[in-house]
Amino acid sequence: MKTLWAGALAAGVLILSAAQALAASPHDGAWTIDPSRSFWSNQTGTLPANFKLTVNFKFGDNALTYHSVNTTQPAKPYISDHQTTLDGAVTPFANQERFNQVSVKQTDADNLQILKMKDGDVIAGEFWTFSPDGKTAIRRGVGKSPEGKSHAYQEFFVHQ
Repeated sequence: MKTLWAGALAAGVLILSAAQALAASPHDGAWTIDPSRSFWSNQTGTLPANFKLTVNFKFGDNALTYHSVNTTQPAKPYISDHQTTLDGAVTPFANQERFNQVSVKQTDADNLQILKMKDGDVIAGEFWTFSPDGKTAIRRGVGKSPEGKSHAYQEFFVHQ
């Protein structure tokens, strides 16, 4: 009877562990920028008054599906999609004018590095810090404009 009970307990622990491993990340879902709490190092230091950006994350086992939509110009939304591993491997970044490669590295449970590149040259380096409670995130980085000027930014996001 002891052996049967120990076997059942072990099976229960395995099932619980598997369920936890498959559980959604607290960082999955839609993240919307709060322009009033965000900063760009351009001439004004602020984002356009009508700036609208939503980033969607879906984390998996060493995998990330990323989708963002910038509707600052509603007639011409800027959409960005990529699927990558979380180990820093460089992968193709399709359907983008400024980038053709992306590298994503999850440095710990609440931090993520995303490098957007053109032929190996980093055009934008962004570093996400998610709050442990899954409610807010800050994205810091440096990006090179199409004109070749680099600017730093810090953007505050709220989980929807």
